[in-house]
Amino acid sequence: MPLDSKQLVDPTILFRFEVRLLKQDLEWTSRGLSLPEACRLPSFAALSGGPIYADLRLAWSTEGMGFSVKVSGKRAMPWCRDTRLDESDGLHLWIDTRNSPNIHRATQHCHRFLWLPAGGGPQRDRPVAQLVPINRARGNPKSIGNGALKIHAAPKHDGYEMSGLIPSAAMTGFDPVDQPRIGFYYAVADRELGYQSLTLSEQFPVAEDPSLWGEAALISA
Repeated sequence: MPLDSKQLVDPTILFRFEVRLLKQDLEWTSRGLSLPEACRLPSFAALSGGPIYADLRLAWSTEGMGFSVKVSGKRAMPWCRDTRLDESDGLHLWIDTRNSPNIHRATQHCHRFLWLPAGGGPQRDRPVAQLVPINRARGNPKSIGNGALKIHAAPKHDGYEMSGLIPSAAMTGFDPVDQPRIGFYYAVADRELGYQSLTLSEQFPVAEDPSLWGEAALISA
């Protein structure tokens, strides 16, 4: 969403925001993952007029990280294609397991995960979860096998629900004991509803510049 005409600078670029991620038992079931209200993440992009239509919750454990998201207010079905990931509706998560706020090019500890509620399979009705390369990266995280990321999605009358699980083995350098702070940024992208993000909008090179991400503290209690 463009800035208000009276705003010369996006106010979120003036600060480095931090969120708290709570430790939870990430029990995966046939219906995916359910997380409590305490795990809900804010959208600081609202300070610059960004939309808020998704309830995104994120938590961690020593086994990995998990999320649940509910998108509401839609009139059309999500637009998703596993062959056009960047253009699809869904959730984007960026994680730097070493929290390096001063670097402008991603390292092997920087990850970009994409989660689509549909777009896979012959009928394009299966959810999609992938680790994708970060543009201009100086290094890439270790590759992960097919099926390493767990995902569950269900359509709703005005949107969709989706949850996912990233095992610790899928995140290079993930060590919540020795590294309890990580670089972090998220975006829920939707052609109909807009771009809900942690801080800056897609008008900035957040997809490839870790210095524009926020931080997340991994809290045990």
